[in-house]
Amino acid sequence: MTKALKKDATYADLCAVPDNFVAEILGGELYASPRPASPHGHAAGALFLRLGGPFQNGENGPGGWWLHPEPELHFGSDVVVPDIAGWRRERMPAVPNVAYFTLAPDWLCEVLSPSTEDIDRRKKLPIYARAGVTHAWLVDPLQQTLEVLRLESQRWSMVADHEGNTKVRAEPFEAIELALGALWL
Repeated sequence: MTKALKKDATYADLCAVPDNFVAEILGGELYASPRPASPHGHAAGALFLRLGGPFQNGENGPGGWWLHPEPELHFGSDVVVPDIAGWRRERMPAVPNVAYFTLAPDWLCEVLSPSTEDIDRRKKLPIYARAGVTHAWLVDPLQQTLEVLRLESQRWSMVADHEGNTKVRAEPFEAIELALGALWL
């Protein structure tokens, strides 16, 4: 697990982290993770492309979403960077011209890496729950799994757990069939 670089971190501390790291403030502690390896990047990119057409652009799908890769999200003193986040257009009619978002997304995805999985699960998921994110996906490109979570009564509930090269319909994007094999190298 990646260890905190500094306690009682400020946004200035976060901005001082070199650009080749993903920097976040979680519970007042500064974390910096190296840019992910190719299985992680491939999974995030492939998922973004497959959801973007039908949900952001309305191509062979319902539209109605804004999807953003690696957005910086500010929830109080926490600064988090999920791999992908999505907002329903009824909640965010237009994408604001900002450096970071303060409106919690409706859905987000964390692509798990061996060095960040513990942070994603134990530190970031509780932050997302407090912020009111209603759906989360955890994608593990090495184990080839997709965990679908839904926020219920301030707690994450496992809705589905998929693995391998199956085709799935996963909320909140169940309007399309997603071929999981496309996410794996």
